[in-house]
Amino acid sequence: METINPAPQQAPSARERILLTAHDLFYQEGIRATGIDRLISKSGVTKVTFYRHFPSKKHLILEFLEYRHQRWMAWFIDALVRHSGDSKALVPTLAEWFHDKNFRGCAFINSVGELGETMPEVVDISQRHKQDMTDVIASLLPVSQNQKYDAQALAVAVDGAIIRAQFDRTPEAALSSIDRIQKALLGMSK
Repeated sequence: METINPAPQQAPSARERILLTAHDLFYQEGIRATGIDRLISKSGVTKVTFYRHFPSKKHLILEFLEYRHQRWMAWFIDALVRHSGDSKALVPTLAEWFHDKNFRGCAFINSVGELGETMPEVVDISQRHKQDMTDVIASLLPVSQNQKYDAQALAVAVDGAIIRAQFDRTPEAALSSIDRIQKALLGMSK
């Protein structure tokens, strides 16, 4: 039930402002391209406040990836439900994401590309994210002996489609390909 005079929204804490700012800048511009001074300035905190919450950029990167994982997975599950909640929901869900004006690919693929060799924790978080995505995809598929393997194959195809959508002028080729792969895969696994 809605209230006539809702309570005012509480302003985000300094820590939340830093994390939200990092989320936007790291995703849009890249982690290495985003310096601490810019994060501090954009989030409206002092250096002391920044380092009180995040002792290093590495700590912030790991928090960013955890936050992105939670946020993206919640969106993904919600979008799949909105688009039918079964295997037919995958392509329209991806289309929704790929057509978003802020789409810049997968934050986890991008992060591994930037930092994977120097920060093994980034690889660990990214592997967990991809496994969670694969598990959600598996839940959309018909129960079969191949359900787990079909989900893994689709998840790899989704990652390829994400990369393709990043550099094509439109994501249509990526979406068409994932649709074709999904139909062929599910047709063979019956």
